[in-house]
Amino acid sequence: MGIHLLANTSLAAALNPAQSGSFNLIELLLTASGTVRAVLFMLVCLSIIGWYVIGYKWFYLSKAQNESIAFLDEFWAAKRLDAVYQTAENYKRSPIAQMFKNAYVELAKLQRAKEGQAGIHEEGSLENVERALRRSATSESTLLESMIPFLATVGSAAPFIGLFGTVIGIIDAFRMIATQGSSSLQTVAPGIAEALGTTAIGLVAAVPAVMAYNFFARKIKVLQSEMDSFANDFLNIVKRHFLR
Repeated sequence: MGIHLLANTSLAAALNPAQSGSFNLIELLLTASGTVRAVLFMLVCLSIIGWYVIGYKWFYLSKAQNESIAFLDEFWAAKRLDAVYQTAENYKRSPIAQMFKNAYVELAKLQRAKEGQAGIHEEGSLENVERALRRSATSESTLLESMIPFLATVGSAAPFIGLFGTVIGIIDAFRMIATQGSSSLQTVAPGIAEALGTTAIGLVAAVPAVMAYNFFARKIKVLQSEMDSFANDFLNIVKRHFLR
């Protein structure tokens, strides 16, 4: 009996600003039903993981972009590809540097196979370098896009999870009306407040995830465009200097 009285007192304080001084959504949700608390726990977990992914991907993509810009500057300033290969070792996060390393290794293999000749004579040899660039670009794109789908999942699923909590809260409100035989504000307010609270938490989890997803998708698209441009430029260099 005392426990029920304490819960009702907490609900009244949360719902009545005149008594408590302010509306306390967290206190209200913590005194909600078990199902609503489970929904709230799930949303909080999604939000925490989502913010971790946002922080990690922001650092990773920023590093990849900065290192790619620095590598391209050194690539175009260099005189020899072997010197560029040594430089590429310092740019572990740059997808363009990794593409160059894989293409250079393939090019070196072809040159050793053609040892004693002035250059690479077979057009098929150029295709080997192109395939190495494509494989590396695919691998690097996969790394860039990793964890990003989770943000899209949170952005699309969190509002519906919050809506589920809303439905449960409304059901509880109607059950209280049926149990107490009264439709007064004191009867329905707790369930309705719980319902709206879970919807709010769902939106809090979803909105940052959607915004971050769009931001990261744009950055990845820019990096992939730079990777495509580099692949074409590198193939042109191979044609000019290693094919005749």
